Amino acid sequence: MVHPLEDVKIVSLEISVSGPFCTALLSDFGAEVVKIERPRIGDPAREWDTAAAGLSSAFVGLNRNKKSLTLDLKSPKGFEIATQLIKTADVFLHNLTPEAISRLNLGYDSVKTVNPRIIYCGITGYGKDGPYSHEKAYDLLIQGEAALITLTGYPDKPAKIALSICDVAAGMYAAQAVLLALMHREKTGEGQEIDISMFESVISWYIYFQYYYWYRGEVPERAGMRHHIFSPYGPFLAADRRYVNLAVLTNDEWRRICSKVFKREDLLRDPRFETNEKRVENRDELESRVEQIISEKDHNYWIEELQKAGVACGRLNTVGEVLEHPQNIYRKLVREIDSPIGKIKYLSSPLKLSKAPAKLDFIPSLGEHTDEILIQLGYSQKIVDELRSEGIV
Repeated sequence: MVHPLEDVKIVSLEISVSGPFCTALLSDFGAEVVKIERPRIGDPAREWDTAAAGLSSAFVGLNRNKKSLTLDLKSPKGFEIATQLIKTADVFLHNLTPEAISRLNLGYDSVKTVNPRIIYCGITGYGKDGPYSHEKAYDLLIQGEAALITLTGYPDKPAKIALSICDVAAGMYAAQAVLLALMHREKTGEGQEIDISMFESVISWYIYFQYYYWYRGEVPERAGMRHHIFSPYGPFLAADRRYVNLAVLTNDEWRRICSKVFKREDLLRDPRFETNEKRVENRDELESRVEQIISEKDHNYWIEELQKAGVACGRLNTVGEVLEHPQNIYRKLVREIDSPIGKIKYLSSPLKLSKAPAKLDFIPSLGEHTDEILIQLGYSQKIVDELRSEGIV
């Protein structure tokens, strides 16, 4: 089977989430990813928990199909090995701080001297320069700086988004940028530097909040389980204590839900609710009425009636219900992958190409591919053993 990136080699100095997320997306479609890890320690994510049948859930979730090379980059011999690897690579990626990558002498100017055609991708919290470029950039901290926490939660209490959304956003943008840079190099022969910021990545997802600030001087208030600019929108509790997720985005949907589902012409005639902006302005009154109506019958009744009326709706599932969801079973979302402890469950890639399905091969143990990679670079087994005894690999 031909994979679209099977001739692309990536050398990655990655830890935690954003960098590994990016290279996992690329490895899914054939890129050879050489993941450089510290000898004996490895990626810090390896020790975060043991939830994946004894392995770290984060490491398993982010490091499929990669080759693990242990290497002490602070030693001259380790740096020389890294230099030789970079000469053979198409892409060099890191998600270290600008200071850390500079201390290792692996900034773009140094790396392009070794390999002028290299695609160099740096993922950082705030970008490679600027007044915040050297600040620590855990996902929680970026969520705060980028206002995600002040936008999430209830009016009296903010909340963090459960997913590592800033890391994931940056990793996704980085993967896209790498592909674009590879296309550019195919046309021009030129390598280039990619500068991805977690901060900028999630701010780019605002979509509409900035316009409320720029043109109305409004800072959005937290809306709990509701939507900032639509109403009624969100989960409403039914009589059986299950939620009905309701999303009314158009005036036509509002007319249909009033007449065909709720059978409440009084709501339809009320001038306070005739447009979306008016419904948002009068959200408290409107949604208290919707809550009362939905509380009178079980959630399955409302789901069926909403579907018949062509109004967008759904249920509030737990993680367990999602993993056992009939759609995911049909689409074979849950697969198995090889790991250091044998077969382990895994979520397959959401990218489904008819001619090039994603790979799902293995999770590497720490340093599993060290000997293989060094021998390919021309080192003898004897020298590899000496490097290991010196703690360099």
